[in-house]
Amino acid sequence: MAPETKYAHGPSGAVAYQVFGEGPDLVFITQWGTNIDLFWDEPSAARYLDRLASFSRVILFDKRGTGISDPIPMHQPPTMAGWIEDVETVMAAAGSESATLIGDTEGGLLAIAAAAQRPDLVERLVLINSRARATRTDDYPQGMPDHLKVMTRLAFVDAYGSAPEVLNTTAPSAADDPRFKRWWLKFQRATMSPAMVAAGFDWMIDADVREEAAKVTAPTLVIHRKDAMYHRIDGGRWLADNIQGASMVELEGADTLPFHTGDFNEILDHVETFVTGDAKIQEDMRRLATVLFTDIVSSTERASQLGDEKWLDLLAEANLISETQVRRFGGTPIHTTGDGQLAIFDLPVQAIDAGRQILAEVASLGIEMRAGIHTGEITVTDDDVAGIGVHIASRILDHAPDGGIAVSSTVRDLTVGSRHTFTEVGSFTLKGVPGTWTLYQAS
Repeated sequence: MAPETKYAHGPSGAVAYQVFGEGPDLVFITQWGTNIDLFWDEPSAARYLDRLASFSRVILFDKRGTGISDPIPMHQPPTMAGWIEDVETVMAAAGSESATLIGDTEGGLLAIAAAAQRPDLVERLVLINSRARATRTDDYPQGMPDHLKVMTRLAFVDAYGSAPEVLNTTAPSAADDPRFKRWWLKFQRATMSPAMVAAGFDWMIDADVREEAAKVTAPTLVIHRKDAMYHRIDGGRWLADNIQGASMVELEGADTLPFHTGDFNEILDHVETFVTGDAKIQEDMRRLATVLFTDIVSSTERASQLGDEKWLDLLAEANLISETQVRRFGGTPIHTTGDGQLAIFDLPVQAIDAGRQILAEVASLGIEMRAGIHTGEITVTDDDVAGIGVHIASRILDHAPDGGIAVSSTVRDLTVGSRHTFTEVGSFTLKGVPGTWTLYQAS
């Protein structure tokens, strides 16, 4: 259940906030555009916030000018002093005398400034995929050059709430998920008006907290994704080098925005250790599993040929075949994916057997399918699975031959001695996954 939303009334206006969880106080600050009510409509965001709440009392808020907090004049961009006031306002309303501040992506600008100017309020500082400024100067080569600033403005301001392509750069693991993209655009439209997006962008892109970073005295942890494309790791390394006593953790992956895309548990393991001194192993959430993805080849064309009603009937029959065979071979169906299915198994040989039977049976319906399989660590919730193992299996599916099953080398190695044979398909770069992967066709 989403926590209750309240309003804290400060000198400059009302700030919407939520308080949830138990433990040491933690103020979470992410990108400018937020809507704390709509975060809870996205399962990955809810899981992220629930994990924070498992080891801290979280204070979550919308800065004025965004979400459901009071607006600010469009001709006056936000100021750092005004947003520090928002932090003070919600902490006072929540009865928090001091807290850990998490500054995520652009939220790091505010977190750094608050830690420098109000050290009495900040016990610890965590900076996730953050930077001191976005643009390049003679003494800050880590920033983006002017021509990229122009391109970024076009990609961000003009497309805000209407086109999801920015996810290709900021959240590649979610960029091809139609459900997530629909939520993301709805979420953006509920955070700021187009005029407010334009009014704040130039201020945000040119904000500079390098002087404040040098004044931070709170213990600081910098966490950054190595392969981040927009929030590049050079910015994080600069922070670690220039904040006194800061430590840095560099993690695999490219997802930065929204904060809850990709496998975020490793990030929060480090945050929990830093905040509490002890990370709880999420044994109930994590496990090793074999992940099977299936989808129908040329589904759009088939749907167009058959018409909506006949296509939906055929799709329902194919889904029933898939679910039946997954259960037959000891697997667990997770959910359908539009024109296919996601399932997990204890053993890779079970997934291959189920995949072969599914492809054979749906062929009798005049449908050609393909499958992708990988064995790795996943995160399990009540009704879904996530994590890098799921992401890799999804990307392997992209390279599966029509009517065939593509598997990772992990699956091939784990099934040595079985009745299955494997033919190398080739080496590929899987979107959002580091390195080059050799894939095999199972038969």
